[in-house]
Amino acid sequence: MKRTTILIADDEKEIADLIALHLEKEGYHIIQAADGKEAIQAIQSHAIDLAILDIMMPKLDGYEVTRQIRETNPMPIIFVSAKSSDMDKITGLVMGADDYMTKPFNPMELVARVNAQLRRSKLLNQPSTSNRLVIETAGLIIDPEQRTVVALNQSVELTPKEFDILYLLASHPKKVFRAEHIFQQVWEEAYYESGNTVMVHIRTLRKKLGEDTKNKWIKTVWGVGYTFNG
Repeated sequence: MKRTTILIADDEKEIADLIALHLEKEGYHIIQAADGKEAIQAIQSHAIDLAILDIMMPKLDGYEVTRQIRETNPMPIIFVSAKSSDMDKITGLVMGADDYMTKPFNPMELVARVNAQLRRSKLLNQPSTSNRLVIETAGLIIDPEQRTVVALNQSVELTPKEFDILYLLASHPKKVFRAEHIFQQVWEEAYYESGNTVMVHIRTLRKKLGEDTKNKWIKTVWGVGYTFNG
């Protein structure tokens, strides 16, 4: 049986080795790259199941590596970076990353997130047996089988997490979801005080949907959470 292969691309060897050590204990096969070009070469040469990328790498940074991956490959991508501002996280998620952790980090939390991303990827790649319905409301068309979104007749490219958040909210119009409930439903793991992660995804989702004051699909209920205004 083929072992799951994970790419770790980071020019800080000590960090890459630490991540590799913990993931190898989980039974994963690890490939390391010291810069962005090596990362691309590894992806072209091996069947990679998930990539862990630093952003500030020589030759090609993590953003460019992600852009090239996303041209052909939907594999889960996790950024692990010293860049810790909300704007850094938003940029990473908009570029196509599925998750973002800041250095320093707890290696066991990273392992948990890797496991969750791989579980979700496996489920998404299985033949669908669900009867989830296409949602058409308020200028939005959300197709859960094709995982496509059309907003006001314009196709919208969403990351897997952004799509799942939107479908969760739109499936329960007017219901208010707390950030921790959204995280548990979409990430399928323990909460880890990840309200900021949900907030960043909501922010990028709104931006991609082109929301304005006249057409606001995702409404913030201050002090409570988020709801779909369909």
